[in-house]
Amino acid sequence: MYNIPSPEELRKYRLKVGLTQSELAKKAKVSQSLIARIESGDIDPRVSTLKRILDVLKREEKKENIYAKDIMSSPVISVKPDDTILEASKIMEEHKISQLPVIKNGVQIGCVTEDLLIKIVANEKDLSKIASKKVEEVMGDGFPMVTKKTDLSVISKLLETSQAVLVSERGRIIGIITKADILKLIKK
Repeated sequence: MYNIPSPEELRKYRLKVGLTQSELAKKAKVSQSLIARIESGDIDPRVSTLKRILDVLKREEKKENIYAKDIMSSPVISVKPDDTILEASKIMEEHKISQLPVIKNGVQIGCVTEDLLIKIVANEKDLSKIASKKVEEVMGDGFPMVTKKTDLSVISKLLETSQAVLVSERGRIIGIITKADILKLIKK
């Protein structure tokens, strides 16, 4: 059973669970203007409509939203484009990580991953040449970037096709999320 909320209580409930009128309307399959009119007290909704709205609010209240800021690692360990492959591989080994963003003047310009290094080793006849190559000669495309308020569902989708996701705030890279960070959530 539901306690029927007043228009003001309904608005406060919506704000408490962090939904805009538009988001609530979309999830409850009603118009945003209907939500606005209900919250302002202009109309009394049908019981079935109010039930749908309250069901959405209850579901949202139970959800524990996880955002990029909650799971990112910081500070970001990175390499510069003029670092050598030897330096990059040592950093990866020392920190037990499998990917590094390549940063120049605070901006990501590419990445180095274990997979990329393995391909280089497999294709190079003279292995002694690999260690002295510059990162910029072999780096791959950069990692996708999100804000610290990006939801876990978006991050998970990005990690299906990328080894890492960078987190930025006001154009500055503030964190990194890898598949390992997502797997840690299972243990919680």
